[in-house]
Amino acid sequence: MRIPVSGVAINCVLEGRAGAPVITFAHSLAATLGLWEAQAAALADRYQVLRYDARGHGESDVPPGPYTLDQMTGDLIGLLDALDIRETHFVGLSMGGCTGMMAALAHPARIASLVLADTTSRYAPEAAVMWADRIRTAETAGMEPLIEPTMRIWFTERFRQQAKPAVDRVRDMLRRTEPRGYVAAIRAIADVDLTDAIAAIRCPTLVVVGRDDPGTPVAMAEVMRARIPGAGLVVLPDAAHASCVEAAAPFTDAVARFLARVAAPAGR
Repeated sequence: MRIPVSGVAINCVLEGRAGAPVITFAHSLAATLGLWEAQAAALADRYQVLRYDARGHGESDVPPGPYTLDQMTGDLIGLLDALDIRETHFVGLSMGGCTGMMAALAHPARIASLVLADTTSRYAPEAAVMWADRIRTAETAGMEPLIEPTMRIWFTERFRQQAKPAVDRVRDMLRRTEPRGYVAAIRAIADVDLTDAIAAIRCPTLVVVGRDDPGTPVAMAEVMRARIPGAGLVVLPDAAHASCVEAAAPFTDAVARFLARVAAPAGR
C-alpha cells in the first residue's frame, strides 16, 4: 500500500500478528522492501513486520532531490504516525541503518530498539570520490553500469556463483531503481557524520556486519558498537554488504535472539 507522508507517497507492507510488537525494516541504497523477504517470512508469526520503500526507491514516489537524512527520518516517523504505530523495533541495512540512527536520536520514544546492519556512522573521506563517480554514472548512463560493481560489494564471489537466483533478484532491484532517486539518496548519506552523536542513543542496539563487507567493513561496525552504550556486535562469516540476503538464516537468527531479549512477542 502507498501512504501519503509529507507530500510523498511511501510504499509499504505491514503483515504479521495483530497486536504484537512492530519491527520496521529499512533497506539499503538502490534496493527495495523486497530485500527483507526472508526476515519477514521468519518473524511474521510472532511480530508485526513493517517494510517500506524509501523515497526515490521501489514503488514509493521519486520527488526532486537532493534528499536529506532528516527527510528520510521524517518519512519513517510519518509512516508510523499514519499507521498508528506508537513505537517500533527498527532494523536498517546500510542507508536504512543511517535512518535508524537518526530516528533513535531525534525521536527516541518511537524507536524501541535498533539493529544496525552493514552500515556506518561516518564514511571515510576517500569515499567522496566513489560517491561522485556513482552520481556521474547514474546521471549520464543510468543504473546498468552500476549493477555489477555493486554486486561485487554486496555479495561474495562464492555467493554470486552459487546463488544466482537470489543475486539476480537483487540485480533487478538495482536495475529498476530510478536514477534520479538513487542520486538524490546518495546526497542524503554521503556526508553522514553521526559518530559523536550516537553516544546519546539509549535504546538497546545490536550491530550486525558481514565479515567480508568491503563497503561498510567490520572496523566501522566496531566504531558504532563502541560509541553506542551497551551495543552488541555480531559478525557474520561468509557474507558481504547485503548480509541479510547472503547470510539470511544467521542474520535472521541474530535479529530474533536480540528481539527475544528486548521485545515481548505475541503468544502463540
